[in-house]
Amino acid sequence: MLDTDFFRHWMTATAAAMDREADRLTELDAAIGDADHGNNMRRGFAAVDDVLEKETPETPGAVLTLTGRCLISTVGGASGPLYGTLLRRTGKALGEAREVTREQLAEALGAGLAAVAQLGGAKAGDKTMLDALLPAVDGLSASFGQAREAAREGALATVPLRAHKGRASYLGERSIGHQDPGAASAALLVEALAEAAGTGDGS
Repeated sequence: MLDTDFFRHWMTATAAAMDREADRLTELDAAIGDADHGNNMRRGFAAVDDVLEKETPETPGAVLTLTGRCLISTVGGASGPLYGTLLRRTGKALGEAREVTREQLAEALGAGLAAVAQLGGAKAGDKTMLDALLPAVDGLSASFGQAREAAREGALATVPLRAHKGRASYLGERSIGHQDPGAASAALLVEALAEAAGTGDGS
């Protein structure tokens, strides 16, 4: 069972990953976006780290809801609303349960992804964060490790795609050949989840 401490660990592990990989995310974004994705994600999850130190959400759902609110208020561009919506809606779907199963988390994340798709008007293959997260949620139904690998593969699979959403879509054919930065950061979120579950070492 996954308790509140697990979800706090997931968010702090995500913050560490975003800080560590910020330069790479910004480099990816420089090719097809505003060159600010890494800094935005680092700033947003650093704020999450701070708020989780000051506040004590009592349920897994409350951890994610608080995280989502924090990201919406601190992350610039489209990333704040998208990540904020993902985590707030996932938290809402988890409800007031003190512990949840991996399968329940996968179902709740599915609800979060549906909200993101509705907000951004994106679908699989549009070269967005969904291309990493949709296969990850499918993988999570089997294991944390499969979710991590599916997210990594999904992010890499955005390289040959043409962007149909976001700033990258303005580039048309020139967006082909570049990894989507949102998919890359989404893969970090899932890798942090696997780390929190104790499978971040490749198991």
